[in-house]
Formats: sequence, C-alpha cells, structure tokens
Amino acid sequence: MALTLDDKLVVAISSRALFDFEEENRVFEQDDDRAYVQLQRQRLDQPARPGVAFSLVKKLLAFNQEGQQCVEVVLLSRNDPVSGMRVFRSCRAHGLESVQRGVFTQGRDPFHYLRALGAHLFLSANGADVRAALHLGYPAARVLTESVQAGSAYPHEVRIAFDGDAVLFSDEAEQVYQREGLAAFQQHERDKAAQPLPDGPFKPLLAALHRLQQAGSGAMRLRTALVTARSAPAHERAIQTLLNWNIAVDEAMFLGGLEKGPFLREFEPDFFFDDQTGHVASAARHVPAGHVSSGVANPA
Repeated sequence: MALTLDDKLVVAISSRALFDFEEENRVFEQDDDRAYVQLQRQRLDQPARPGVAFSLVKKLLAFNQEGQQCVEVVLLSRNDPVSGMRVFRSCRAHGLESVQRGVFTQGRDPFHYLRALGAHLFLSANGADVRAALHLGYPAARVLTESVQAGSAYPHEVRIAFDGDAVLFSDEAEQVYQREGLAAFQQHERDKAAQPLPDGPFKPLLAALHRLQQAGSGAMRLRTALVTARSAPAHERAIQTLLNWNIAVDEAMFLGGLEKGPFLREFEPDFFFDDQTGHVASAARHVPAGHVSSGVANPA
C-alpha cells in the first residue's frame, strides 16, 4: 500500500521562507540564473541561517514522537535541484533531519503540487505563488522576509496568531465596512451576531491545528490567538462562529483599531497571519509575519 500524508498536518514551505537566502535571491533577481546556481553550488557546505518561518517549522516538527508522526514539512520551491541540495543540507545542520521531501521546480510555478501533498499551509516569499495557492483554496501566506525572528521564551509551545476577517472568517463583514463605514459594520454584525460567519481561507489550517492539539503531545503544546480589529459589539459574531465550528482559540484580542504589533510582541507568536498590509508591517517589527492576500482589501 502506497504511503500517504492523509493523517498528518502538512506544511509546504519555500526555501526563502525557511532559511535566509536573501543575499542569494538578490543575485537571482539580477536575472543571472547561472551566477545564482554557481553561488549556491559554492555554498553547498555552508548552512543557511534560519529564516522567518524556521521557528514555526522546528516547533511543529517537535510534535512528532517515536511511533507518532503527526506533522510533515515538505520543501516546495522555485529553486533548482542544486540549490535544493543546499536546502536539505541546511535542514540537517539545524536539526531538521525529518524534512526529507521536496519539490524543486527551477523557476516554474510550484503551487500546483499542493493538491498532491494535501497541504494545510503554504508559506512562500513569492507573492504570486501565494495568491495562486489561495485561489486554489489552500491556506497560504507571503512571508515577510524582513520580519524579526521568533522569540525563545516558549520553547515547548507553538504559538500562532490569526486575524479574523478575510483570514479565519470570510470578508463578508469587511465588505460592509469598506462600503458603508464603521457604524454600518457594527450594526450589521449586531444584527447577525447569532449567524456564523462563512469560512475564511485559514479555517482549514485552524481546524488541522485543533486536531493536532487534541491528539496531544508530551513534549509540545499549541497556543492560538485571534487578533482582530473588531471590538464590542462586533466581537460576539466572531466568538459565536468559533463556537459553531467547535474550535477554541486560547486568546482573543478585540483591539478596535489599535495597532496590532505591540500586542503581538507580548503574545510572542511563532507566526502571525493577516490580510491587511498595514497590520502585517506593524507585526513584522515584532514577530514573524505573513500576508494573506485575500478579500476586499486585496483586489486581484
């Protein structure tokens, strides 16, 4: 019987999201493919430094115990196979020996392979690939490579923070806000407080993380947070939606338009997902962050 990843949380990640390849990428962006490949070949035995999503990946993989492999991380990259060798060697050098699968497309679109992987999350520094993955229905975010690294205060706890509208939930309410303003938005949400919001692009990831949390691990814990610009009375519909999904988050921050970055600094997530570029930029000054190009705030 063929191996499958059906029973695992599957994270697909690009080389630049996992490791710091910004110097090499500048060579690549100069349209000199041969120089880029040559540079990677010269550095085969030089482990790349951890990138923005490294902490998230390392902690998720720590859920795997002998006899219970619940998380799979697969490299999914526009890199060439030679560069792929360096990525795998960097994984081994940094203790990520369990990262053993990868697809390297040498400049071609890699997101088509998400279906074969059954991915619950795709992290990439390439905005076009992220938008295409979201269009296909996969939770995906563009990693801000300028983000600060994750903190080290919670070595045995994976911490993930999510925005609400257009991320966990659909952008139905956000559309009202954009068209008619704050008062109309609050009235709309008050009127529909008992009606769950439609699913957003990251609901499948939250559900998969919930299953991982329920499975339990003696070594690792998972802590999630909803960090939203909503405030009372619009908070009720968000909470009711989570109750309807039978999924709990550990913390909820209803900030009513306050800057999210300082609050995320205190929560110290391994990663934060938001659809608003301003919120993501604020977050990136304090924590690893990714932009979810979804909803009315991100017209195609």
